[in-house]
Amino acid sequence: MIPIAKPSVGEDEAIAAAEVIRSGMLASGQEVTKFETAFSRFIGSNHSIATSSGTSALHTALLSAGINAGDEVILPAFTFIATATSISMCNASPVIADVDDTFYCINPESVLEQITPKTRAIIPVHLFGQSCDLEPLRQICEDHCLTLIEDCAQAHGARYHGNTVGTFGMAGCFSFYPTKNMTTGEGGMITAHDEAFARRARLLINHGQEIKYTHIMIGYNYRLTNIGAAIGRIQLKKLPDLNKMRTENAEFYQTHINRAGIICPTIRPGCEHVFHQYAIRILPECDLSRDDLIQALSRAGIGTAIHYPTPVHKQPVYQGRIKGDEAPVSTRLANEILSIPVWPGLSTEELSYICQTINEAE
Repeated sequence: MIPIAKPSVGEDEAIAAAEVIRSGMLASGQEVTKFETAFSRFIGSNHSIATSSGTSALHTALLSAGINAGDEVILPAFTFIATATSISMCNASPVIADVDDTFYCINPESVLEQITPKTRAIIPVHLFGQSCDLEPLRQICEDHCLTLIEDCAQAHGARYHGNTVGTFGMAGCFSFYPTKNMTTGEGGMITAHDEAFARRARLLINHGQEIKYTHIMIGYNYRLTNIGAAIGRIQLKKLPDLNKMRTENAEFYQTHINRAGIICPTIRPGCEHVFHQYAIRILPECDLSRDDLIQALSRAGIGTAIHYPTPVHKQPVYQGRIKGDEAPVSTRLANEILSIPVWPGLSTEELSYICQTINEAE
């Protein structure tokens, strides 16, 4: 069986975690500080704040930016639900913008149509490892006095015109879930340039505690553990090579998948895609339906996934509770997209087998 995803962890990570366990210092501490410092150096941010998950990173970043009840935050319809729920967790209102049909990221033109006097922020999602078109989004934020918070959960090391994502807005929010380009088991990271923002974020993730047992705001337990940070430090060192392997796998697919009616991902010009997912599209004119292709791949022992089958605004939890663009592109993508294995460690034989199965499936 070729799984849809496989964490790239091994003996180095096991040794690092074991050393922390033997030390007895399991909770957040020096390992976390070292991980944050290394992550800032890698990304190019002044500050990095480690968190318990990508969702807690988003929630903390929004709160640190002052988002609260009555505010509106614009996000893409085509994303994982956590982008929206983190806004709702602030008692703010998520507002839907559509994505573009080529790169699957938030469409700046749709964003402009959703801006109201209540709009406070935009969260572009660098979906599947592809950077959004950040320059027009930054201009929109400047023109309308909005905060830009990047959702980088799927884009560790992705670049937009030479600069790493997570450095363009007030904050970048990363996830270290096991299937991501790098992992800490569970965990997240906030990157920021502004010192006041970073200080507020650090308070929020640690019960609002300024000094021990002195709490100056309502906060949360969103801390990353030393064990997770030790794993993360090893993973961060490996990340450039892991991303390179994902890119090489994607290039193989681009060359060898040649079935009519199936589209491979398009890379935004001048940008570096890190292929958290390799999402093909099965168009209506294809002689095989998406469901039939999934079944054919499953019979061949190849794992697949649909990222994502239901756009945010069509999720049951948001029925009657969300406004914005009707998002026809997002709806179409949800019916056509299919992720196939792209993780590091896939052999040429396995890649060839996947391509052959897609090209010849009946």
